[in-house]
Amino acid sequence: MAGDQYFALVDCNNFYASCEKLFRPDLKNTPVVVLSNNDGCVVARSPEAKALDIPMGVPAFQIQHLVKKHGIIVFSSNYALYADLSHRVMQAIESCWPDMEIYSIDEAFLTFSSNPLPGLSMEGLAEKVQKRVLMWTGLRVSIGVARTKTLAKIANYAAKKYPATKGVVVLEEQDRIDRLLALVSVGEVWGVGRRTQEKLCRMNVRTAFDLKCANILNIKRFFNIKIGQTVEELNGSPCFTLEQTPGLKKQMICSRSFGERIKRKDDMEKAVSSFCVYVAERLRSEKLLAGRVDLFIRTSCFNKDKTSYANSCGINLDFPSDDTFYLVGLTCRLLDCIWKEGKAYSKAGVVLSVLTPGEGGRQMQLFESSLIRPQHEKVIEIMDRINREKKGKVLIASQGLGQNPWKMKQSHVSPNYTLDWRAIPIIRC
Repeated sequence: MAGDQYFALVDCNNFYASCEKLFRPDLKNTPVVVLSNNDGCVVARSPEAKALDIPMGVPAFQIQHLVKKHGIIVFSSNYALYADLSHRVMQAIESCWPDMEIYSIDEAFLTFSSNPLPGLSMEGLAEKVQKRVLMWTGLRVSIGVARTKTLAKIANYAAKKYPATKGVVVLEEQDRIDRLLALVSVGEVWGVGRRTQEKLCRMNVRTAFDLKCANILNIKRFFNIKIGQTVEELNGSPCFTLEQTPGLKKQMICSRSFGERIKRKDDMEKAVSSFCVYVAERLRSEKLLAGRVDLFIRTSCFNKDKTSYANSCGINLDFPSDDTFYLVGLTCRLLDCIWKEGKAYSKAGVVLSVLTPGEGGRQMQLFESSLIRPQHEKVIEIMDRINREKKGKVLIASQGLGQNPWKMKQSHVSPNYTLDWRAIPIIRC
């Protein structure tokens, strides 16, 4: 199959905005934007909002006049809803073709031959996937198919950009590939970031076709091997394979910008304790152990005077752990080391790193304390079970109770339609 292998990229159209519109049929032709954490800036736009030339990343306060003028509906990010719908999309794709790599929350790569199924062409399989995802979830996807992952990304770009393709582009003939590459800016090529694009443009490499024709030795010399592989992929030689089993994570992070500035240490302790509890839950859900804990806090990056402050510190664990109580205790000790009174903090984060496999993947050490984990293991197991069923109902003391000033602003958040029985829309006939 290697000589006849093709890659397909399945990508949800305007994913966050489409998730919000899915349960609001009254917004069918209405411009919609989704804001980042703390309702800061635009991170997703519906086609109607794109038609109004609202750029990605623009701060929300800068488009208030457009919101009023055009009746744009604004949503806060609802990542729990998006993650659940993403899971359903991936299930629908996998039901059609199991050779799949989940690349991001709204993208998946597939790999198959030029005749994937008897009587079914690559276009036919792509259309089958499209219809299955739409039927199971109500969300639309675009699909690009080509010899390499990089070309599949370009094909997907064309599938979204040109409505006549009906969301499916299969690149086989070299003439067609070259014509398309000449129309695509080099900045749209997978793996080419903004700085690399600027450097390439200074070398007169402005389109994907220019990059394809570039001298690969010079590219490797002036950039790195990854960009060199991108050039090879643009020429149809596969360098990036399908990764069906994700590698071991190197670190897990929970960081947040605060809805209000934090000036009191006990409020900061509640915040970082909650971050640590959250990331420790993720650690256990993936059956991993952490060998290091880091904490950072900072004031607003827009403070240009002497009130600005940022600091971080970390500690290596004697023995890897996923014990929430132990990790939170360490986090609070780290806070003691870097806390500075009189500052108005805007962001903090907890980082767990040096991750190793948990159950069955670690040998106990000779002097490892048996007091750390067994005492807490049963309690943590019960807490996890309750919190899975009733999110956030069991807290540890340092998280505090009641209103917390560090909570994110989510002034326009939608209900968790697929996760909460109480949020299911009611139709009255």
